[in-house]
Amino acid sequence: MQHTVTTLEVKAQNQPETELESRSVRVGLLGGTFNPPHLGHLVIGEQVARQLELEKVYFMPNAIPPHVDHKEAIAAVDRVKMVQAAIQGNSLFDFELAEVERGGISYAYDTLLTLVQKHPNYEYYFIIGADEVAYLPTWHRIDELMQLTHFVGVNRPGVSAPKSEFPIQFVTVPDLDISSTDLRQKIAHHESVRYLVPDLVAAYIFEKGLYQDDDRN
Repeated sequence: MQHTVTTLEVKAQNQPETELESRSVRVGLLGGTFNPPHLGHLVIGEQVARQLELEKVYFMPNAIPPHVDHKEAIAAVDRVKMVQAAIQGNSLFDFELAEVERGGISYAYDTLLTLVQKHPNYEYYFIIGADEVAYLPTWHRIDELMQLTHFVGVNRPGVSAPKSEFPIQFVTVPDLDISSTDLRQKIAHHESVRYLVPDLVAAYIFEKGLYQDDDRN
């Protein structure tokens, strides 16, 4: 059963929303399953924030990703708490619970529509990997989504900046060849993930016994 997360379970760590509501704010959104979050995610968030001069990057765990078998993801509450652990200590980072609180399939259009209505003074920059750019034409209500956010593409190992019919702003980040799939397999095989995930994330994984018998892809 999909475990949803409420705002009572996880509290925002950084400045109150009210401090950002009175003026125009450029913020990033980095969505994903975060199953688990790793240093590659943090590097992307940091580099995009610095290069585009964003005031915040919100890490946004999804409930059920539209293009991935949701059975691969552990409970949302664990993924959210790992994200919370991963971003501790960086004032540029925070998290957004819109998708896990809504539940169901996490379509970016639905999410951005809700967020823009909630924070009309926010200018959103939606961060995706270069490997996802080719699939944008298949995204739910993509033309309308383009009116709600700026898309930012970042290079992935072996994939740079592909051509797109959509306006994509590309940011070059260090190529860290780390994947959540590989991390789950390493943990399942009792291999070290030190320096691949933040220490607090690793501690949470082993405290909760996550991925210990994980034979999923």
